[in-house]
Amino acid sequence: MKDSLRQQLERLTHRLSELDASLADSQVGADIKRYRALSREQAEVAQVVGLFRQYGLRESDLAAAREMQDDDEMAEMAREEIAAAEADLVRLLGELQSALLPRDPDDARPAFLEIRAGTGGDESALFAGDLARMYLRFCERRGWRTEVMSESPAELGGYKELVLRIEGEQAYGTLRFESGGHRVQRVPATESQGRIHTSACTVAVMPEPDEAAEVTLNPAELRIDTFRASGAGGQHVNKTDSAIRITHLPTGLVAECQDDRSQHRNKAKAMAVLAARLREKERSERAAKEAATRKGLIGSGDRSDRIRTYNFPQGRLTDHRINLTLYKLGQVMDGDLDDVVAALQAARASEQLAALDGSAA
Repeated sequence: MKDSLRQQLERLTHRLSELDASLADSQVGADIKRYRALSREQAEVAQVVGLFRQYGLRESDLAAAREMQDDDEMAEMAREEIAAAEADLVRLLGELQSALLPRDPDDARPAFLEIRAGTGGDESALFAGDLARMYLRFCERRGWRTEVMSESPAELGGYKELVLRIEGEQAYGTLRFESGGHRVQRVPATESQGRIHTSACTVAVMPEPDEAAEVTLNPAELRIDTFRASGAGGQHVNKTDSAIRITHLPTGLVAECQDDRSQHRNKAKAMAVLAARLREKERSERAAKEAATRKGLIGSGDRSDRIRTYNFPQGRLTDHRINLTLYKLGQVMDGDLDDVVAALQAARASEQLAALDGSAA
């Protein structure tokens, strides 16, 4: 273990003692918000310190076993213990490094997933529908809840735009790397001569803002329009102005919802999407500044990035950020995204480990 990493872990051991003392303080217990924050930190630090203590015990075991090697009667047992201790130390070091990786608190939050048709006309809208089905199937496999926040169907099928709310374990953390440009290469259903066309959609994944840290929306900066819901929905929907469109005047960002018969509920949903878009705008601006000094392995998530190509004639999916190619496009489009998600998360962890080693050096 590097000295810099050991020093970091020793500091965490001292921090755990401080946290234990603070949580035992009756004044801290009276402040529920602070108590919860310290409790969360204590649980995270205790996990790391527990691993560090196991590592220390196995280091002591290894040292003792090496001393026994000179004793002929104990040599065989010592060699077995040395091998076991060395294997445990490698495993524990990996677990410690993973436990020290920075965690985004938003990873555990529900996500808004937005799909927009791009270049390619009707074929792009159809592909947006295919992407929507892919993500909905993936969520179904995970046992996650999904809800349509807003949708704009295209004339020949698919969507011009669709916004989903997804709730489940690590929803945002799992889907965060789906943001970007998705390109499809295939023969469109409308193509009579069998020529392969290329079209594209953009996907944006945003964490649902924490109510406690939600973006403050100034009513004076909002224009709220009501209009009659379009499409199917029954007589009630067609006769009342229940749909809501909210425009944030300083940025020009717009969110609308017409999914519910209740104008009040549509307004609440549109407000939630608008808050998430404003928060994502702030996040993207910060990411752009960081990317100017260091280009991330995964990419900034900017919607103009071409992150992935779906080649139907070859049955091939390629994620250009990590040079991942899979020849299982049919399964992927049916919601089997596990291999893609795992590869992207592993790439992110590798980048974080490299940064951790660099900062510790």
